[in-house]
Amino acid sequence: MNIVILGAAESGVGAALLAQAKGHTVFVSDKSPIQPHYKEKLTAVGIEFEENQHTEERILAADEVVKSPGIPEKAPIIQQIREKQIPIISEIELAGRYTNAKCICITGTNGKTTTTLLTYHLLKEAGLKVGLAGNVGYSLAEQVIEDQHDYYVVELSSFQLDDTHDFQPWVSVLLNITPDHLDRYEYSLEKYAESKLRIMRSQDSNGYFIYNADDENIQRYFQGAFRPVRQLPFSLHHRSDFHLAGYYEEESLIRLDLLPGFYSKTEEISTINSPLIGQHNRQNILAAVLCARVAGIEREQIESALATFRNADHRLQPVGEINGATFINDSKATNVEAAWYALDGITKPIIWIAGGTDKGNDYTSLLPLAQERVKALICLGVDNDKLRNAFTGVVPYLVETQRMTDAVERAAALARPGDVVLLSPACASFDLFKNYEDRGRQFAAAVGEMVKS
Repeated sequence: MNIVILGAAESGVGAALLAQAKGHTVFVSDKSPIQPHYKEKLTAVGIEFEENQHTEERILAADEVVKSPGIPEKAPIIQQIREKQIPIISEIELAGRYTNAKCICITGTNGKTTTTLLTYHLLKEAGLKVGLAGNVGYSLAEQVIEDQHDYYVVELSSFQLDDTHDFQPWVSVLLNITPDHLDRYEYSLEKYAESKLRIMRSQDSNGYFIYNADDENIQRYFQGAFRPVRQLPFSLHHRSDFHLAGYYEEESLIRLDLLPGFYSKTEEISTINSPLIGQHNRQNILAAVLCARVAGIEREQIESALATFRNADHRLQPVGEINGATFINDSKATNVEAAWYALDGITKPIIWIAGGTDKGNDYTSLLPLAQERVKALICLGVDNDKLRNAFTGVVPYLVETQRMTDAVERAAALARPGDVVLLSPACASFDLFKNYEDRGRQFAAAVGEMVKS
């Protein structure tokens, strides 16, 4: 086949390498500059590519187009391809054609990365031959060239799911559906939900669908009665309206009750030694434990591996302790919902560092938690007026800062033994920092300097 790849980042280059390895003619086109290390990969195997343009004649001669997830449907070149009725697929769809490995695929508006990394950790620690792929930054297609794994744990965004058609996960996981990226879905929550539910659309009775029974939008849009896939709903509580595959019997005790005939008895798994905090992470842990158990990993192995997991940086990440106060980096919390999860999950008194570039934030949902748990709010931004106005009278003490070192020093001075100093900004980072990673690194570095001194 003559295959054209649109987009030459991780997924596009991976797809190009796989397509060529399987004997197809490949041409790569990117409307932006291609990063040098991706150019080197393409050049090394003789794949033709162009950057800073799309040559329509070449692209519209394709038998099939692999579209990178970042390219929107409304892009003119995509519209032209659709008009010519040339099939468009995703890198994930292409990769699925060339592997017999069991794919555990995880999606959701929030929590995908943590759940994917934890599931991968549980399988790897148990000694399974497992690869990590997808939205976590590793191309599934490129790994399928060698295809040395029995399992792949794959994080999938809605954009990656949009151009899947026959791709069939062994286990699919849907954590939650909340409004996000609606500009790509005609501002329709229903269309966005349909995109998420594509993850299990091609599954049959040999597959498993693990989903959050507590999520109202999943309940609203998932028509479970019409699906042949084996369904494993989970919840934070025991519920009489679902045959739950897993739920919390106590704060740190999971009860597993997988489908009749799958395991003969219910099991208890302790999460007491997991370093993850917050209600949303209890859901993420439960989903990952179900994946591991379906993969045949024993309770003792799961409990042991939970204790050794380290989450991705900048996600509720402890970075140090000063005078008995714990400092936690949650710089990835760039919106109000993410900050809510952090404030909800920490039960100790909080010194909260927040602020940055406001994205039209409505802080109303945070007010009850802030009133209950926050001792002081340290505003860190160029313009802190909206944050200050929202929380004046809600938290006892507000401080204005415009440098990370000042914010950390003020927090350390206010904190008492047992308190938590939480960087969970609820805002984008671009006023004072390059990105949320830069903000998180500066926070960790400032804490580290104070620990030394």
